[in-house]
Amino acid sequence: MNIIVCIKRVPQTAEADVKVDSTGRDIIKDRLAFDMNESDSYALEEGILLKEKYGGTVTVISLGYPETEDTLRIAMAKGGDTAIRIKQEEFGDVDGYKTAKILSAVIKDLNYDLILTGCMASDDAYSMVGQTLAELLGIPHATLVTKLEISDKKVQVHRELEGGLLEHLELSLPAVITIQTGINTPRFASLIAIRRAASKEIKMIGKGDLSTDIDTNATLEELFLPPVGKRAEIIIGSADEVATKIAGIIKEKGLL
Repeated sequence: MNIIVCIKRVPQTAEADVKVDSTGRDIIKDRLAFDMNESDSYALEEGILLKEKYGGTVTVISLGYPETEDTLRIAMAKGGDTAIRIKQEEFGDVDGYKTAKILSAVIKDLNYDLILTGCMASDDAYSMVGQTLAELLGIPHATLVTKLEISDKKVQVHRELEGGLLEHLELSLPAVITIQTGINTPRFASLIAIRRAASKEIKMIGKGDLSTDIDTNATLEELFLPPVGKRAEIIIGSADEVATKIAGIIKEKGLL
């Protein structure tokens, strides 16, 4: 089974003070740590587990700048067989659709049975690249998958729905699956594996290597922090007093 895993290098901003830089179109990255997108790490682990069970290869692909090569080498150290970096510096600004279109232009010429991606990137939170990629390639897809099993060129998937519900689907291969966090336990790369991966070749693909024209209409105009709105108001008093105040607020807002 030939598996493709799409990953992304993202800044770790959960505990960082994120600030927009002087251009207004990017963030200040000097003191930020970068790593593989969280849900992508689960997708990579799932691909490696499937390879270990069924045989085949895992090809890791990322649209990114030169620094992304470090993330790709970690992916190979964990169990990826080959890696491809698509040179983002040649494509300008990208959104979810343009990212999927670039990926599809590369993947359509590869031999694959299954494509795995994370369900969402933690930096832009588009949560649309996987399903858009599937539509562009003309193959079935399932999102937010928490369990999958493969047999007879079909994949049985369980995916999360709203309200804690689960959905069971059967898809014919090839297919695109976007992986939810928690589906497995991502492994760590050993020091020996990291050293071996450091000498492995990463294939570079630029705009001139693609047979498909890529629209360059996506333009990032501005980044800004959400404006701070009015904070919550705690109403105190007896039940009658609170009810009277709430009724007054509702009337003032024109809801009555």
